[in-house]
Amino acid sequence: MKKYLLIGASAFVLGAGSMAYVSQQALASAQPRAKTYRMLGLFGDVLNTVENQYVTEVDDTKLIQAAIDGMLTSLDPHSGYLDPSDFDDMRDQTRGEYGGLGIEVTTEDGVVKVISPMDGTPAFKAGIKAGDYITAVNGESVLGLSVNDAVKQMRGRPGEAVTLTIAREKSDPFDVKLVREVIKPKSATARMEGDYGILRIGSFNEKTTDEAEEAFFELKAKNPKMKGLILDLRNNPGGLLDQAVGVSDLFLEGGEIVSQRGRDPRDVERYNARPGDITGGLPIVVLINSGSASAAEIVAGALQDRKRAELVGLTSFGKGSVQTVIPLRGGIDGALKLTTARYYTPSGRSIQKTGIEPNLEVALTREEAQAIANRSYQFSEASFRNALNADEGKVRRGAHEPAEAPPEAFDEKKDFQIARAMDVLKFGSVAATPKLPKPQPKLAGIIAKEKVAVVKPPPTTTQK
Repeated sequence: MKKYLLIGASAFVLGAGSMAYVSQQALASAQPRAKTYRMLGLFGDVLNTVENQYVTEVDDTKLIQAAIDGMLTSLDPHSGYLDPSDFDDMRDQTRGEYGGLGIEVTTEDGVVKVISPMDGTPAFKAGIKAGDYITAVNGESVLGLSVNDAVKQMRGRPGEAVTLTIAREKSDPFDVKLVREVIKPKSATARMEGDYGILRIGSFNEKTTDEAEEAFFELKAKNPKMKGLILDLRNNPGGLLDQAVGVSDLFLEGGEIVSQRGRDPRDVERYNARPGDITGGLPIVVLINSGSASAAEIVAGALQDRKRAELVGLTSFGKGSVQTVIPLRGGIDGALKLTTARYYTPSGRSIQKTGIEPNLEVALTREEAQAIANRSYQFSEASFRNALNADEGKVRRGAHEPAEAPPEAFDEKKDFQIARAMDVLKFGSVAATPKLPKPQPKLAGIIAKEKVAVVKPPPTTTQK
């Protein structure tokens, strides 16, 4: 009882002594609030002007929804507004079944850009690639549309054809005709290659952990002498955080998988593994590339930091943020998709913008090796102008010679990254794996110097 009284007395004295300070604070906080009210009034004025003076009649609901979406997308590339229809579509997608083409897209400077096609979908079968731009749907331009509006143009009844106009680097624009399907991508599949199992995870939806576990056990039952596992996360655009945690947990005996931290430094949420490694301790190699994003990076980062697996391939996409879907009025008015936290690997790394670097860098093709040498970065989170900043002082690795690329004698029908992953499993580690000669692509700096040498004018002479 005395404790409560002492606390009350202390609070009264503190309150009496700080009245002047509180009143000053109230005045200070009222100023930005007044500015906010003034700007909301400005919004109302603009809306009224558009309603009365625009060349055709306008839909107030669409205007306000577009304004909300514009406000959110100005924050970062992954925040946005989902109208009720988009919200329903998103829930269908995370449940692992929806209608469409099977493309993960974003917008960049008003242009729709492909993050990754999903395994086994019409887009995947048609050869659409990460980094492609979609400029038109059925001949109608989608330039300047929000990502949600562009997706609506691409979705429709299963069985109907749709034509996408694709712009790809070093190619003229071309059309791709696809037939919409009910997308039921199996997010996890498994197969054997030699003595090693390959578990492919193409995305993270509500079924992924269960599908991955089932696929592995079926493979192991048929191949009890399996010597190791390759976890293929290439071109995996991510998905649900709890599924990334679940997949990581399959291969760990305990300890932290990932943590997420919000605006308040004290607001930290940690996710830990439970005892039980479904492989029984088999060696693991994880394959990643620049299309491995978000949830895929959580899995790769956790297994790398916990020394459970080594990574082979190329630096990942670099999406180190977490989005929370916040229904508005129970979903009646749609939902906000809002970036609320950054995530950190077990060692405390934030990979925002920088990505996760593999233990053994391997390009899939010689052309890919050349591109890495000549560009400061591949299509990645760092490509977005309004992406969240990386940790202070951190930057994504610039143009460089990749450690390895397929030699001239390598059979192009085979997967060089999988071949090198199998080598790492065979020799026990990246350190013990014999290294191949480095490819000899010309670095951007060398090419620039050669161009300068070609166009350099002859020295001028002065007649005396």
